[in-house]
Amino acid sequence: MNKRSKWIGALSAVVLSAALTVSSVFPAAPVKAASNLVPDYEVKLLMPANAVLGSDDKLKSEVRSAFGMPDKVTKMNVQFLDTDGKDIYSNGWSPRIRKKEGDSKFELSYKKRYPIVNGNIDAALTKANQEGFDASDTNYEAQVEWGYQNKTLSITRSKDVKKSGYSGVDLPSVKDSRNLLIDNAPGKFDKWLYAGWGTEKLQNARIYGPVLAKRYTGTYSGLKTYIEVWPIRSATGSGTENIVEISFKTDDRDTASQKHDELVTYLKSKGWFLAQDSLKTQLIMDRY
Repeated sequence: MNKRSKWIGALSAVVLSAALTVSSVFPAAPVKAASNLVPDYEVKLLMPANAVLGSDDKLKSEVRSAFGMPDKVTKMNVQFLDTDGKDIYSNGWSPRIRKKEGDSKFELSYKKRYPIVNGNIDAALTKANQEGFDASDTNYEAQVEWGYQNKTLSITRSKDVKKSGYSGVDLPSVKDSRNLLIDNAPGKFDKWLYAGWGTEKLQNARIYGPVLAKRYTGTYSGLKTYIEVWPIRSATGSGTENIVEISFKTDDRDTASQKHDELVTYLKSKGWFLAQDSLKTQLIMDRY
């Protein structure tokens, strides 16, 4: 080996040694994971229909008065799509089409739900993060649905679309519903189990519903509050059962907890409380 080669070899060894020393003193900065989504909170409680509705299925005047609600209601027509085997719902997803009175567009929503175990909201948010729902994706909105005893994390992508040939709160046919939900399907939904999973299931989906609900709007403890009446097909299949739900939203977890407990106490004092968790979507999936 000539002198030049020896010199180059020695220099390379010095450079390598220095690089190793620097890397041990100053290790590479770890890649920072995206943070969890920040949810809002929707408290949802049930009210006994026989106590708060009149024979005309409207809210009794004393209930409306208690929450400052006028007699006027907003109608909402809602339907879900899934296969006969409920392949979409069994994987935690709910594709929904809704039309509210006065709106010119259909609201499409693709909702993914995570159970909140032992009240651990942050654990559910972390689980969702691990499955691709994190703060870097601003297309999805996270919400904690805060029921009587149970809580659920829902993560939703919504889109408003127009479709000619329908008026008022009429909902699209099964064919049009499939096409609308397929054409607007977000990537996370479509690729949930494999590429094209979501749209494949929608191609074979049918309608669950529709349910024409009505909403009263008022206030409770300074918070905008809704009471909704959902006439859902009865368990026997003959007639309907009115599900009455009172709800409000807040961005603050502590406020949700405090006002939840206060509202439960207030409703109990009036005889307007039903000690069950609200399961409207599940009832619709089970009964239609």
